[in-house]
Amino acid sequence: MSLPSNALTSLPEHIPLQDELPFHTLRFRSPLPGPRLIITAAVHGNETCGTFALKRLAQQIETGEIKLLCGVLTLVPVTNPKAYRLQRRAGDRNLNRRLAPVATPTEYEDHLANWLCPLLAEHDGLLDLHSFQSGDRAFALFGPANNTGTLEPFSQASTEEALVQRLGCNRFVYGWLDTYAKGIKRRALEVQAGRFTADSVDIETAYGVGTTEYMRSQGGWAITLECGQHDDIGGRDIAYQAVLNTLIQVGLIQGAAPKPATDFEVLGLYEVFDRFHADDQFAQVWKSFDPIAKDSLIGTRADGTELRAEQDCFIVFPNSKSQPGQEWFYLARAGGRLGR
Repeated sequence: MSLPSNALTSLPEHIPLQDELPFHTLRFRSPLPGPRLIITAAVHGNETCGTFALKRLAQQIETGEIKLLCGVLTLVPVTNPKAYRLQRRAGDRNLNRRLAPVATPTEYEDHLANWLCPLLAEHDGLLDLHSFQSGDRAFALFGPANNTGTLEPFSQASTEEALVQRLGCNRFVYGWLDTYAKGIKRRALEVQAGRFTADSVDIETAYGVGTTEYMRSQGGWAITLECGQHDDIGGRDIAYQAVLNTLIQVGLIQGAAPKPATDFEVLGLYEVFDRFHADDQFAQVWKSFDPIAKDSLIGTRADGTELRAEQDCFIVFPNSKSQPGQEWFYLARAGGRLGR
């Protein structure tokens, strides 16, 4: 079900599109009607814990060890084959940004989106398995509260909130697209001020749309699970257990009902800062969810401008390798959802 690692790396970076690894799914359909669930892994090619978990599950279903009670289960162990082959985050660009069908595809991920988006739309829900660059434990991201707004209208908040508490982790994050939209507005002002050119950075809110946001736009629910640090093989077991818990919770397989997390923390993203210059530097080596006290120094711009926390908060997705004009770090605060 996978190529040997030496086969993946023996091909050059740039090969004709027709020579890339094919898009591939594993679909299991019960004779009985039921929920339609899709689970994706390796949306970013170097995030493979979910790949191992889905291949393990597929083998168990194929041998009858795990039985599908009803509905449809679609597994995508390698969502981005080119990035997976190159063992890096992206092929030509980040698949989890500006995800939508493209009338005239130019980049590899455009072709991929034209296959993936209709596939997502065929399902009721999505579990998307990822891993992270820095941090101490698994966490999950869920969507907005029910709303009829224009940014991300939604009506399945209760479904997501019930599922996210049964994945097996106890740290939950929300507020992605709202925060990203705020960052895009700030970035557009930087373009107007002449710091960046409009063709060198993304200034459309749609750039914040990835797999989960696209799934919600099609009427489904969607959860992202960050299973651990990229190189921690323990993330494979976290991914596998989360998959089983989700399958049981939605009624696709039998098993003891997963218990909701009790001692958990909920964090709401509220701010994002772009990197302006390659010499912008963090004040220290930050990891996701490191706490930051009010007035503490987070980082310093190349021109000497200090970025300090305006309130007690947590840093999320700090990226010391981000390029100028791209997200550098997010800030989150505790509470606000899941009954807190």
